Amino acid sequence: MGASEVDVGRLLARLHRDEGGRCVATLVRVLGDVDAAEDAVADAFERAARRWPEDGVPPNPGGWLTTTARNIAISTWRRASTHDARAAEALRRLESDRDAVPIDLGDLEVVPDDQLRLVFLCCHPALHPDAQVALTLRLLGGFTTEQIAAAFLVPTTTMAQRLVRAKRKIRDGRIAYRIPSPEELPRRLPPVLAVVLLLHTEGSQASIGPTAEIRSLATVALHLAEVLTTLLPDEPEALGLRGLLRLHESRRPARVTAEGDLVRLADQDRSTWDAALLRAGLTDVRRCLELGRPGPIQIQAAIQAVHATSSSLATTDWAQIVALYDQLLTFRDDDLVRMNRAIAVAELDGPGAGLALLDDLELDGHRHLHSARAELLDRLGRRDEATAEFDRALAHTTNEAERAHLLCRRHAVGT
Repeated sequence: MGASEVDVGRLLARLHRDEGGRCVATLVRVLGDVDAAEDAVADAFERAARRWPEDGVPPNPGGWLTTTARNIAISTWRRASTHDARAAEALRRLESDRDAVPIDLGDLEVVPDDQLRLVFLCCHPALHPDAQVALTLRLLGGFTTEQIAAAFLVPTTTMAQRLVRAKRKIRDGRIAYRIPSPEELPRRLPPVLAVVLLLHTEGSQASIGPTAEIRSLATVALHLAEVLTTLLPDEPEALGLRGLLRLHESRRPARVTAEGDLVRLADQDRSTWDAALLRAGLTDVRRCLELGRPGPIQIQAAIQAVHATSSSLATTDWAQIVALYDQLLTFRDDDLVRMNRAIAVAELDGPGAGLALLDDLELDGHRHLHSARAELLDRLGRRDEATAEFDRALAHTTNEAERAHLLCRRHAVGT
């Protein structure tokens, strides 16, 4: 029995966010070609959109998509195999009964995880850091080129060129699709941790598109953090990442209402926090302290731990949070860290002190800076200026939930 095109469209949108990255990761492992894997998966989704309304949705939609993508790749590479040796070799692997791979994968008995291998591929040191992040969002997160360009504040054509160059460098350099060896890991780990953290941030805050479309990114990021700590149980930054993400996730129920409206920190019901995740996150932070090798992600986890162990906004140890931000600045001195430190200073020393620090930052056009300034100006009774700052924040906000929240706050200030 068939299904309506609307229902199929909704299902495919969910599958794209839940299964798309995993499907691409599996095909990259077998094909050894990022573009070919992407194209095969995209064709499989298009085929599903045509067939499922008439034939009905298969019992295992994700498996159907992966198998169909593999069959599409076999058909494509069979046509090319007569005149292309690389295609002939890929075809041999695709048609083999064994789970063959095009290049050395290293010790797969450690962590057999296609998604993590894909992250390490995207974060290879041969690629520029911006390309590492963009490629991960594209391949693992399923973001469109337009969405990634918006996140980087560059034209779509510029981002498309970056992605093409990155994939070409992987292909021409035959960069290995594998978990690095234990000797390589310390050097390869920092960009991977940074990208996994970004995936979680995008999945949590949904700065690109509606939350429902990419929420699974936060789940993927937490899974990858779990895998990394399995791979490196005594690596403090990996532990710090897992602790940070666990603490973020533990507080999620209080951040959004049942209707999807954002809730300010001061108004959140802390009794709704996930106690088990909170305890697990705090355990990770304590383990980091025991290891005694501080790093930027561990410090961010420690900041979250202070919030997580406070019974209310008023009882939060803001002096400790400011001190932790001071320590974070020794590792990562940028305006985003300084912005968050200024917000903490405003809670410790008053809105005037925080606003003075925000005024020194060069983040014009950053929606969080404008909304933070608006809140502090409101607390100082400077309502006209606060309204103007809310307008600036709204001008740079595309997410519906954030826009609704900012509009509500702007209305409250203006009345």
